[in-house]
Order: sequence, then C-alpha cells, then structure tokens
Amino acid sequence: MSEKVTAVFDIGKTNKKFFLFDDDFQEIYRDYTKIPEIRDEDGYPTEDLEALKSWLKDVFNNILKSEKYNVKAINFSTYGASLVHLDENGNPLTYLYNYTKEIDESVIEDFYKKYGPQEDFSKKTGSPRAGMLNSGMQLYWIKMTKPEVFKKIRYSLHLPQYLSYIFTGVPVTEFTSIGCHTSLWDYEKRDYHDWVYHEKIHLILPPIVSTETSFNMNYNGYRIKIGVGIHDSSSALLPYVRSVKKSFILVSTGTWSISFNPFSDSKLTPEEVEKGCINYMRINGKAVKASRIFLGNEYRKQVEFLADYYKAPKDFHKKIDFNYDVYYELIKDFEPQFKWFNFQTENMPAKTSLNFDKIEHAYHQLMVELVLIQIDSIKTVAGDNKVYKLFVDGGFTDNNVYIQLLSHYLRNMTLRTTKSSLGSALGAAIAISDKKLNSKFLKKNYSLKKHVPFIIK
Repeated sequence: MSEKVTAVFDIGKTNKKFFLFDDDFQEIYRDYTKIPEIRDEDGYPTEDLEALKSWLKDVFNNILKSEKYNVKAINFSTYGASLVHLDENGNPLTYLYNYTKEIDESVIEDFYKKYGPQEDFSKKTGSPRAGMLNSGMQLYWIKMTKPEVFKKIRYSLHLPQYLSYIFTGVPVTEFTSIGCHTSLWDYEKRDYHDWVYHEKIHLILPPIVSTETSFNMNYNGYRIKIGVGIHDSSSALLPYVRSVKKSFILVSTGTWSISFNPFSDSKLTPEEVEKGCINYMRINGKAVKASRIFLGNEYRKQVEFLADYYKAPKDFHKKIDFNYDVYYELIKDFEPQFKWFNFQTENMPAKTSLNFDKIEHAYHQLMVELVLIQIDSIKTVAGDNKVYKLFVDGGFTDNNVYIQLLSHYLRNMTLRTTKSSLGSALGAAIAISDKKLNSKFLKKNYSLKKHVPFIIK
C-alpha cells in the first residue's frame, strides 16, 4: 500500500529542491537540481522561469505516477522580493527580475518625494529603502519606465504564489509574501499602504488569503490539497512558532544573519529603522521584527584575509575551538582591530591592524568583534521585552567560538542550537497541515542542543 505524503517544492536562488514528508514530518524523499540563469532584456542574470516550470511539473508528475507514494498535499516555499507579472491569459509578461538588479535612482527619488519622507515610510511599512528588494518598488518602476507593459498586467504574483498558480490556475496574494520588506504593506493600519491604492497597484494584486489556505483539486486525476505558498524566511520560522509557547528570538545564520522576534508588539522606531530593522510577517498577518547583518559574508572575507596574512591553510578556522585563556588575555585591554568589508561600526578602525603572533589569537579577536555586532542585532529586536529563549540555526551553529561567546555575553538567555537542512521546506509542509506540534518537535526534528555559558575564572 502506498504511503501518504506531503510534497514541498523549496526554491532557492541556487538550489531547487523537492521533498516528501510523512505524517510525522520526517523526510522520506528528496530531489534537487540547479537551473542555469538566463539574462533579462538588460543583460542582467535572472531566473529561467520556463525551465523552472518544466522541472516542477516533471518532478511532480513522476512522483504522482509512483506506486510507492500517495501525495495528499503539496506546498511551495521560495525566496522573496520576486514578482511574476501575468497577462490576461495567465502567461508571464516579463522576466522574473532579479532582486539585486539596480533601479534608476531617479525613479526611487520620485517615489519617496511623493510618498515619503523615507524614514516615516520605512517605519510604517517595515521596509528600508532597498530598490528592487522592495517588490512594491519594482511595480512602481515598471509603471514609470515600462507603461505599455504595466497596462497589460492582469495579476502580479509573488514567486511562491506563482508556483501555486502553475498547479491551480488560481491567482492569490498571501500574508508572508506581501509583508516581507515589500513597501506594500502598512503595518499600522494592517492594509496596503495608501500609495498602493493611489497608483492603482491594488487592482493587479489578487485577493489576500491566509497562508494556511489550500485548494482541494483534481490534478491530473488525483485528488490533492494544493497550498498557496509561503515566503522562505517566514516558513523557516513557523516550526518554532508552532512548537514553542514562550517568547523567543531565532537567529538564522548564514550569508546573512537574521534575528527574528515574532513576539514584539511594538512598531519599528526611527532608531531601529536606522539600524536596518525590517518586518517580516507571520502566517496570521502579525509582524515579525527582524534585524539583518551581513555576518556570514563578512566572516568569510575576514577569514580569507587572516589565512593570507598568517600564511595559513584556508580552512584553518575549522580547527580552532574556544580557548578561555586566549579570550581572557584579549579582553584585558580590548580594542577593535578589524576594519569591516561590508558595514560600518562606531569604533571601527580606519584599517585592520593586528598585533598578534598567533593566528589563533587573531581569530578569537575577530570572533569577539563579530559576536558583539551579533549581540547588538539581537538586543535591537528584543527591545524592552524579556526574552529568555534564544535559538540559533544555520552555518554558525558549528562554530564553537561563536556559540561559546554568544552564550557568555547573553547569560540571561537560554541558548539552544538547532540543525535542520529542511527549515523552510518543513515550514511549508506544516503550514498546510492540520497537525498540532508539541514542545518535543524541535528536539525530535532539529537536533536541539542546549549550551551553558563558560565559568568566569
């Protein structure tokens, strides 16, 4: 007898993944591919929508034909800040413009002249000025610079909803996609910002539905529940929100280190906006205060610098564990010594100046400085709320020095690391499931590990 499963497409910028989960959310099958990028009309690299669509359908149709699995539901998790603009026949009108593509500054200036000031606008929408990364700005850009194209748009769908549309033919908008630094949503009035109505953008945005919405459909002769898709960052947060009852902060580490506080009721302050705070959105439309720092990318560049400076192997950092004696020596007369590649900090020196004979000492110095930046990011989203739980997932969970320092400096919080390569895919499966999660879910599915601060001598 075939096994009942939930299917999930988890689409990243680089890897396109497909998963099957059983009733206990255990992964029982995966497939993945990489699709070469194509170029848009300006020669800028972008997603090959047609190739992606073909892969989605081929993979799913092959699974449906399998006698081993009985697919009862399917959902979609993808990166955000990306829109597919459909004509009246449901066909894409433009390329899927890359969110790193630059927009003419005059268009952005014109927008904030009309709907600013920028600080007030960012506070209301939880969206810093970020060009195409604000998907609403992309719509304004198309309207201003490609009016003939804009006139032909029947619907604009965020990428998760477009993938759902491929299988359902039903255009919808859902909370996590419109609430993610899009400049579309006004968190104060819990509706689209006034500019969306003024520019008549709302006419091409389909009806808003809950992220938990699904359509029971006959797909190629199979009765399947098809979800409406979910933004990947909000999806990765969902298993924590569903299984942890007390307030917590999740620090998701990787190229970006993002600190999420799903329990903050306060609106963004001008100081938080200035520090780069943004809003994501939970599946129920509630704001998630988040602070982003380019920590992983900075770490990679600084480690390359240290390897070159000390003539050490490129992977030297993987063999360094936290050393209390080295740390104790550093903090006696601690001063910042690293000039950052990606960001500015208040006490950053004009250039990197190291006075250590050993690379181990320089590495500890680097990690103390980076962790202090990380802590500032965490405290920014914590605000005045007393948050006692701190979860860390992603690449830095394997960095012993990072974890030891973090637990030391945040001794008032209980620090736990989690490991799951499934993050956003698992969240997408949970989003369309009626199953309740209990407090043991993270321990069972995420290799939950508690960390105790080191003893101060």
